[in-house]
Amino acid sequence: MRTYTQILYQIVFSTKHREQVLQKENRSGLFKYIGGILNKSNCHLYRMNGVEDHLHILTHLHPSIALADLIKNIKIASSGFIKDNGLFKGFTGWQDGYGAFAYAISEKSRLIEYVKNQEEHHKTISFRDEYIELLKEHEIEFDEKHLL
Repeated sequence: MRTYTQILYQIVFSTKHREQVLQKENRSGLFKYIGGILNKSNCHLYRMNGVEDHLHILTHLHPSIALADLIKNIKIASSGFIKDNGLFKGFTGWQDGYGAFAYAISEKSRLIEYVKNQEEHHKTISFRDEYIELLKEHEIEFDEKHLL
């Protein structure tokens, strides 16, 4: 029997200390690079976007890929790519940890729009507040002292 899955994740992580260094003019190069990592991992990228201090990745996770390994690979490889290419002045790395939120495929269109509109969204809400909303929406217990 073949394996059939639809594992839709919204992955969220920020720059170290939430540094505001991901300048808009260079983000598309970073997104293309991360998209290549996802493609090589047999994951389908639906949408990626972000603002100065964090990224959102909406992807289908291939069943042969462990989520933690994928995110580790993205962070390590993209940090090297950013530094090697001088992409973002002041970038010192990604935060420890991440948020990964699973959704039904019926939510795909809504999530694509949500990720697409991150710049507009963050005119009215901080990353911290958005992240807390996501944690609460998915009933994930957390300690605010670990949210910086």
